[in-house]
Amino acid sequence: MSIDYPLQFKAAILERIRAPLVVDQVTFEGPLQPGQVLVRIDYSGICGKQIEEIQASGGADPYLPHLLGHEGSGVVVDIAPGVKTVARSDRVVLHWVKGRGIDADTPIYSRGGRRVNAGWITTFNEYAVVSENRLTVIPADADRKIAALLGCAVTTGVGVVVNEANVRPGQSLAVFGCGGVGLCSVQGGRLVNADPLIAVDTNAESLEMARRFGASHTIRADTDDVFREVKRITGDLGAEVVIVTAPDPSVLELAVRTASLPGAVYLVAVPPAGGRVSLESLAIHRQCVLTGSYGGGVVPDRDICRYLRLHEQGRLQLEELISHTVSLDDINEGIERVRSGTIGRCLVRM
Repeated sequence: MSIDYPLQFKAAILERIRAPLVVDQVTFEGPLQPGQVLVRIDYSGICGKQIEEIQASGGADPYLPHLLGHEGSGVVVDIAPGVKTVARSDRVVLHWVKGRGIDADTPIYSRGGRRVNAGWITTFNEYAVVSENRLTVIPADADRKIAALLGCAVTTGVGVVVNEANVRPGQSLAVFGCGGVGLCSVQGGRLVNADPLIAVDTNAESLEMARRFGASHTIRADTDDVFREVKRITGDLGAEVVIVTAPDPSVLELAVRTASLPGAVYLVAVPPAGGRVSLESLAIHRQCVLTGSYGGGVVPDRDICRYLRLHEQGRLQLEELISHTVSLDDINEGIERVRSGTIGRCLVRM
């Protein structure tokens, strides 16, 4: 495919915080700079991180207006000098964690003569100029919808279990929050034979899906005594590994209380800026380790194709994770579904 610059395409733009995205044409003047890759996007996931950016829960946003999205699938249509890990026509997964290749400069787009900012990867747009090290090549016949989930949801959710927590067979595992990432953590626990494998959420449908994905026990957080139930299920020991995918600080406090001593708690969700938690200091002294997860410790060039193979073998249920698919024009509808607690993952189809 031959690309002529400037290139104009449709994108969803964050112009004002706590407001709907504006879907409009943007322009990339070109040419590509060293290490940059032009990708035609097939599908993008909507992650909780984008909701945080729209709501500015991490603090003031100095880059408005800008593009969003950090997990997706697509095809390479142009490459800049120096790019060696991908080639034109390659099918790729777009991911926010750095992989192999050049860490390129971020691109600049425009709309109506005004600059539109972007990071090293964006996926809420028909085309994207992406840094080489945010792309991983996948087989040409891979399912494009499934591939989009491998940019964040699957690699983070499964990765925190197998890479960071290194859960071993027979260890007890509790997952707090059964959205897209949490359901992948449940599947990661099933892969490594965690036992018991406990899913905690306020949504009955999410818990039912967690059961189908391998949870041995489920706890309805808004009606059950979570602390007492975890203790009962684990023989009063607490869960040896606890994964928290909900950003509410009170959920983290409860999760730490349910952990065994010694034990480990992994915070996957990004908490709000300025949030505070209260923890029992004796639990920390008795080796309850609390740590943050960084993208599930994913190594994109190793893990993305590995998880894709596990899906093809029937060991990861990923089609079932996709709850809704919306068009780019209807992206605000998809965002609202995520904000209201939709089950699984919502995708945007370009």
